Amino acid sequence: MNLTLLIFLLVYVAMGFGKLPGFKVDRTGAAVVGALAMMAVGSIAPQAAWYAIDYKTVGLLFGLMVISGAFVVSGFYAWTAQKVATLHASPTTLLAVFIGVSGVLSSILTNDVVVVAMTPLLVSITLARGLNPIPFLLGFCFAANAGSVGTLIGSPQNMIAAQALDVSFMELLKIAGLPALLSLPIVWSVIAFLYRGKWLIDQSKAALPSQSASVSLDKTETIKASLVLLATVVIFILDIWPQEIVALTAAGILLINRTIASNDVLKEVDGNLLLLIMGLFIVNAAMASTGLPQSLLNDLKHMGVDLNEPLALYFTSAALSNIVGNNPTVMLLVPYLQAGANSDALCAALALGTGFSSNMVIFGSLAGIVVVEQSKACGVTISFMDFAKAGLPVALVCIALAAFWIYWI
Repeated sequence: MNLTLLIFLLVYVAMGFGKLPGFKVDRTGAAVVGALAMMAVGSIAPQAAWYAIDYKTVGLLFGLMVISGAFVVSGFYAWTAQKVATLHASPTTLLAVFIGVSGVLSSILTNDVVVVAMTPLLVSITLARGLNPIPFLLGFCFAANAGSVGTLIGSPQNMIAAQALDVSFMELLKIAGLPALLSLPIVWSVIAFLYRGKWLIDQSKAALPSQSASVSLDKTETIKASLVLLATVVIFILDIWPQEIVALTAAGILLINRTIASNDVLKEVDGNLLLLIMGLFIVNAAMASTGLPQSLLNDLKHMGVDLNEPLALYFTSAALSNIVGNNPTVMLLVPYLQAGANSDALCAALALGTGFSSNMVIFGSLAGIVVVEQSKACGVTISFMDFAKAGLPVALVCIALAAFWIYWI
């Protein structure tokens, strides 16, 4: 029990800090090592560890990552980014377009993939226009996190929660869709106010547009990926087949190609995230076998905190996601939730809590980390204070909005 608890705590310390202090072990490495350590010390049997991995969640994630990868390889993300960034519009209007595009794409193509694919090009094109890229990148990032909360396929944590609670695409959309939509004008309002009069940079520092910056779009592959995505979403809505089977079938169709190598599409799959999730399934199962989490939850329930009440779950997940990250938070909580009449409300509480609160700080979400790190590689530094100055009010207003919504429903 003591060794199990120690391993569990070390894994989640790594989730919080982004790495294991004193070692070059990142979140994924910590989850994998933690899973192996649990088996090595006898906290969980190898066969039990294998069964602890929810193949439905992993299959759904993998399938949707392949679909998103097909859009990356076809040039759709880069083409969209260039079209949006080169619009003849005022900075505030351009910001609104950035936010709208980010929110919509993230709700159907997974937020992490969207920011990975589009951030570098957004940096280069805003600089080419002589615009300060920071407000546009922040708006894009915040909208990716906030807009993704409304659909089952918007983010990995939504998929994990929906699979665990057996919530359909439409059930989550009905409850979380409206708050997700309302969050986008909140993102725009806060950033437009904070950066009023600060839209431009010194023209001497602006890069000149280059003809070589033109992005090609493979229309055939984009149309193919769009049709497969549309069919996937329609079948999700009809809820006639298991979601993971639908996603994997869609992935298989896209990988069969005469012009694009399957390896190019598979390169876009986030293998690290899949490994992290599988590792955490095992670590959490080993910890659950001790009975300690159940005792803690019973104690909390006696104190008036029942995680099977949507509002309590909402605030708990919002707080935890800024400590250990949104995906680990959902994986930590879902095993102890009771699927039933209010499963859709519980799923929405997890999606809204982890999605909206993740805009507070850089490390609150993978999307935030990606935007900051990729921007830095492109020569644009977004400091912790830059992020928090805009992210904190955005998150607090969205959290308050969603809390009222969950209480009302």
